[in-house]
Amino acid sequence: MEALGEGSRTKANLVGAIMAVKRLSGKTYGQIAAETGLTNAQLKPGSAPALKAALPQLTDEMLEEMMRPPMRSYDPNLIQEPSVYRLNEAVMHFGESIKEIINEEFGDGIMSAIDFFCSVDKVKGVDGKDRVVVTFDGKYLPYSEQLSEHMVSRPRQ
Repeated sequence: MEALGEGSRTKANLVGAIMAVKRLSGKTYGQIAAETGLTNAQLKPGSAPALKAALPQLTDEMLEEMMRPPMRSYDPNLIQEPSVYRLNEAVMHFGESIKEIINEEFGDGIMSAIDFFCSVDKVKGVDGKDRVVVTFDGKYLPYSEQLSEHMVSRPRQ
């Protein structure tokens, strides 16, 4: 595999190669998480050996890329994918109610998307059919009162 610095591979190519290693392993995300104790965060140097043990075909280049801070972005075409579309639809449909409950239970604030976990589970419904359970577990961040006297970026007169 050529080095990234040579410009011969884009990040998208590298991500594709990492995903191919995961697919070839035959392991689910849940199995990898159980083996490594990791979730969906940036890979840290101390965790890399556990991931390498779980997926031995990962190269050093792949691990190094996974340890870089990720570029967090949104591809507008992603909404076209049916599962993503339905997740977005659910949040858009129930978002106002969820916001009201958050404010009622916690006060004026938001759920963090930085200090955040998301889990996806499969359960049987009362009718015996498979159901999807998506859990958003985010730290609560209260809004603080903004007083001009606390604004250190402006010189005081």
